Amino acid sequence: MRSLHHLRWALVTLLAVGATAMVVHADDKSAGATGTWKWSFEGFGGNSVDVVLKLKQDGDKVTGTITGFQGQESEIKDGKVDGDKVTFKVVRDFGGQTMTTTYTGTLSGDSFKGKSETVTTRDFDAKRAKE
Repeated sequence: MRSLHHLRWALVTLLAVGATAMVVHADDKSAGATGTWKWSFEGFGGNSVDVVLKLKQDGDKVTGTITGFQGQESEIKDGKVDGDKVTFKVVRDFGGQTMTTTYTGTLSGDSFKGKSETVTTRDFDAKRAKE
């Protein structure tokens, strides 16, 4: 009888440890896009434009801001994560005219590579900044 009691406690302990490990793993996965991402590209007139993208992932939703053109910070919209794929839109105002840029990319560790599309398509290769 006593060994059956010990066996039950051992099983309960193993199940608790396993459940905790699954929760920790799920938390790691949900933070995949979260962070500050940086890259540069050649803008109009050959000037270098530094981009700072701040993302926060909550499940399959992504929120945040992007700063680039003339240091203007813009909110991202419709941010989604599907596995390692991330998509979002940014609506900017240029002299009273709005322009929407769609970003699609793939996460791999501290790398986020993809494309931005407005009138033209531009590749980006962002690196997660160390906090």
